[in-house]
Amino acid sequence: MCSSTCCCHLHNQSESQPDSAQLLLSGIERHLMERKISGGGEFVNQAFDSTGDNETSFSGNGNGVSNGDHRAVRASVVSAFGHDTLDRVPHIDLYRNAGSISGHRAVRPSLQELHDGGDISVPDTLADDEESSEGFPSDDLESAVPVEKKKGGPIKFGWIKGVLVRCMLNIWGVMLFIRLSWVFGQAGWGLGIVVILLSCVVTTITGLSMSAICTNGIVRGGGAYYLISRSLGPEFGGSIGLIFAFANAVAVSMYVVGFAETVVQLLVDYDSIMVDPLNDIRIIGCITVVLLLGISLAGMAWEAKAQIVLLVILLAAIVNVFVGTFIPATETKKTQGFFNYQANIFMENFTPDFRGAESFFSVFAIFFPAATGILAGANISGDLKDPQAAIPKGTLWLDLFLTYSHFKKRIWKPNRYHIQSACVVRDATGNMTSFINNTFMPAEDCNGPSVAACELGYNFSSCVTNPDSCKFGSMHNFQVMTMVSGFGPLIIAGTFSATLSSALASLVSAPKVFQALCKDNIYTALHFFAKGSGKNNEPIRGYVLTFLISVAFILIGDLNVIAPIISNFFLASYALINFSCFHASYAKSPGWRPAYKFYNMWLSLVGAVLCCVVMFVINWWAALLTYGIEILLYIYVTVKKPNVNWGSSTQAVTFVSAVSNALSLSGIEEHVKNFRPQIIVLTGSVRTRPALLDLAHSLSKTYGLCLTSEVFVGPRWKVLQEMNAGMEKNQLWLHKNKRKAFYTAVASDDFRQGADALLQSSGLGRLKPNILMMGFKRDWRSADTQAIKNYVGVLHDAFDFEYGTLVLRVPQGLDMSQFVEEEGGCIIMSPSHKLTDQPKVSKPYVLVFIHLAKINDMLLEASTQFQKKQSKGTIDVWWLFDDGGLTLLLPYILTTRKKWKDCKLRIFVAGQPGRTEQDKEDMKTLLIKFRINCSDINVIDDLHIGPKSDNWKAFEDMIEPFRLHEGGKDKARSEALREESPWMITDEELSSFEEKTNLQVRLNELLREKSSSANLIIVSMPIARKESVSDHLYMAWLDTLTKNLPPTLLIRGNHKSVLTFYS
Repeated sequence: MCSSTCCCHLHNQSESQPDSAQLLLSGIERHLMERKISGGGEFVNQAFDSTGDNETSFSGNGNGVSNGDHRAVRASVVSAFGHDTLDRVPHIDLYRNAGSISGHRAVRPSLQELHDGGDISVPDTLADDEESSEGFPSDDLESAVPVEKKKGGPIKFGWIKGVLVRCMLNIWGVMLFIRLSWVFGQAGWGLGIVVILLSCVVTTITGLSMSAICTNGIVRGGGAYYLISRSLGPEFGGSIGLIFAFANAVAVSMYVVGFAETVVQLLVDYDSIMVDPLNDIRIIGCITVVLLLGISLAGMAWEAKAQIVLLVILLAAIVNVFVGTFIPATETKKTQGFFNYQANIFMENFTPDFRGAESFFSVFAIFFPAATGILAGANISGDLKDPQAAIPKGTLWLDLFLTYSHFKKRIWKPNRYHIQSACVVRDATGNMTSFINNTFMPAEDCNGPSVAACELGYNFSSCVTNPDSCKFGSMHNFQVMTMVSGFGPLIIAGTFSATLSSALASLVSAPKVFQALCKDNIYTALHFFAKGSGKNNEPIRGYVLTFLISVAFILIGDLNVIAPIISNFFLASYALINFSCFHASYAKSPGWRPAYKFYNMWLSLVGAVLCCVVMFVINWWAALLTYGIEILLYIYVTVKKPNVNWGSSTQAVTFVSAVSNALSLSGIEEHVKNFRPQIIVLTGSVRTRPALLDLAHSLSKTYGLCLTSEVFVGPRWKVLQEMNAGMEKNQLWLHKNKRKAFYTAVASDDFRQGADALLQSSGLGRLKPNILMMGFKRDWRSADTQAIKNYVGVLHDAFDFEYGTLVLRVPQGLDMSQFVEEEGGCIIMSPSHKLTDQPKVSKPYVLVFIHLAKINDMLLEASTQFQKKQSKGTIDVWWLFDDGGLTLLLPYILTTRKKWKDCKLRIFVAGQPGRTEQDKEDMKTLLIKFRINCSDINVIDDLHIGPKSDNWKAFEDMIEPFRLHEGGKDKARSEALREESPWMITDEELSSFEEKTNLQVRLNELLREKSSSANLIIVSMPIARKESVSDHLYMAWLDTLTKNLPPTLLIRGNHKSVLTFYS
């Protein structure tokens, strides 16, 4: 808003400034104009300087009002329809986001441009910046069509190399080589299969859910975080994203510790321990993670090449295990518990043998991280050529291969014998003295552990009496696969490959997920980690953070301690992925259209519940801790309210619930106990009358409806663009300033017609306004007749439509439009405005500026008076007429608000002379029944006394310009005057309503006498009978009643009870 516009507002708003201030301002304007014309140079008043508005639209200025100037754009072309038209045929470019790297966003003409006509042309495309608002490439990959690879461009992977291979390496990790034998030793192969099946069920259901979510739109970088946040919103996504990134960072330490265990075992075998086994694990683990960090920092291309090499070694190691099971066992291997395939060993290993504190679920917790590799491909979704196709295809093939591999590689196909369970006993000494003879012993001669070994000629019964003597067998030796294999060093190489590949995948995944989370700026303190480097936008800072976290957990040095921590975090992520699929399906949003159809919402819900149950049975306190952290993060994000809108299913469900609840309310008859103030407030723009909006908001808060409304007066073609442009802007302002209210507007040729439309059509079902609230028209004496007629007419309409009616008057006025910039709603002249900010003008005008500054200070102070906590004082309620109880209920509601809690109610009622005490007791009894507390009850028994002469004289002077004075003229002349000025106050009218007029003057005297120090005065509003009381007389009543008082609220209910003392 330019300075001249501000001056015009100050000059024209008679409601906000006294006449003297207007004259002073006019003098300043003339003085400044004279200086400019005389060559003094252009002068800009600092107090009213414009901030500039560079916003553009397809046609018109920034506020949406056409100014006749259009952008210079390329002329429209002849379309497929054979004639020149602004319409565009459907095309993908019309649906791109701003900043798309797949192509420029095309521009379709607006509906107004097509409808209004005229010489308008629209560009075919709109060039967007290459960077998003955060300074990062937008990664808009709408098009699934492969783009031509440019030399030096970012590395992108397909579904095999990017998803399947990466997930396989993660699954065939540390658990396969150094913990699976222990799992089957503890659980037996019967429950061991259950452990594998349960893991597969969880991952398969999650894979189906993830496939549905992935194919419901473009997938960018961020993996599981991206899927959850875009489905359930930033609250869920932000909380689980941080946990998921942390879990991947901890997973690095788990795989590295597994690698270090293998190396330390080799050092033990060759008697080369550096310090002790635990510290050696820590040392080797820290060195290893440094090397892995170097590979990761080298870029995704090097990391991918390393993964392929490791996969080849891993496959060779797995084949080596199969070969080794058929090579006859040596005597040494037999003393270590390996006997090739034996039926008695297989049957002995069927039942579980949990030892120490282990149980089925503790064993499952240690094994389950082996199945978390299902998300390894999704975690680098930003580095996939086509994530929508690659993630579902790679993940589902992985699910099939996961189940098959865990059984085939552990079960001998011809006889369905589990390799370890059919070949290796649980306990073995590794001592040649355990050898008994070369013949098989009868079963009755064998007892204790490893009866099968005894039957084969080996006595391992010493493991019962001296457990420390047993270092071998599936329960004690984590390197069973090395022993079973045909060539041990290859298994060691496979173990290295499995652990290092898994660690490398997690080391890459964690920073990628964390970077996506930081890019969204949900946690502003973490935005530092959003910056990437190089052509692949590598999260270098994220790598360093992941490295530090992994080193911290490597120092634990115990794989069995680290694994359960990760299990809970990954299960929480899986639960939310499944719940995301269920939630999106349940919301039945038209935007939920996944290309992948082989999913079921109820199966996804079962998967989510199963994940939660498994979390608690694994470790209940760890599950509580995980959910506690998630809830705290959820609350943090909810309170911070990040400025993002991803069209989540949470929004869709909220909408469905709102419609459902509104419909259910419509079928319920209203009850007086459930009455709530639902207010429609004629504020104009939400920023222009802050005091009016603040008081209405205090009455409705979050427990009732508050509808701020604006009437755009003028020809519809002229005001429609401005109204449409302001709709979203005003609602966003309400949200930003934490006003629980809605904004609506109408365009009308007449203010009363517009307000009438609002009163009749606003609301939905039971969510319909029942109270009209508006500001007092302070400039009614200088306003034109039609404006007064419209203002009073709105009050009449409210009474006709049975609305409760509220009129607020504050001494300084309500309209702050001259201080509010059009776009930002910012105060452009602050209360601390200094004289030094003013231009150098002559001394008389300096005094003028000082006077205006003081007036502005008072106006600005008054505009925020209801935003502050009210000081200790009273709310004086003058309940003169029974209107159903609204005049009493609203001030009581105010006292329940935090800002008004220090204000006490004082009740003033009219009473008959001589019955003061009786009337007071009656009111006290009524208030007790209503359960409304007040500090004092005052009975006014002298309302019938006439007003003071000087006050009556002031009233007569007020209405003098509007009187017809037809009383002293003949009948014909009187009739002519009435027809000529029907709006004026006649002598007959004044005489007819003399008593009511006297009452308003007398009430003002009493109000000033008894309530001049109140924080807020509430008075029963007088009603003017239609066709009987002229508009100007009614305005005079309201003005006289409320003048020279603290903030005063006139209230008139619709005379239907809003209070009851019945339960």
